[in-house]
Amino acid sequence: METIEIIGMIAATLTTSAFVPQVYKTFKERSAKDISLTMYLVFLTGTLLWLSYGLHHDSLPIVLANAVTALLIILMIWMKLRFR
Repeated sequence: METIEIIGMIAATLTTSAFVPQVYKTFKERSAKDISLTMYLVFLTGTLLWLSYGLHHDSLPIVLANAVTALLIILMIWMKLRFR
């Protein structure tokens, strides 16, 4: 693996994992009242576009980061709708 790919994997891991505490907090508290549904829908759209871009360019860091982030966003949207 090239150095730039390693840097990409580290960046992907950090940016994706930074999202986990919010998901955990929302799940633990069973409250998503302060979460913006519009923001998460826009964020999901952008993440899916990045995923598509990563697939097109065969970039493992972009694909992995955005696939995992998309799953976390979908979970947040589900909790937002569930914990109203």
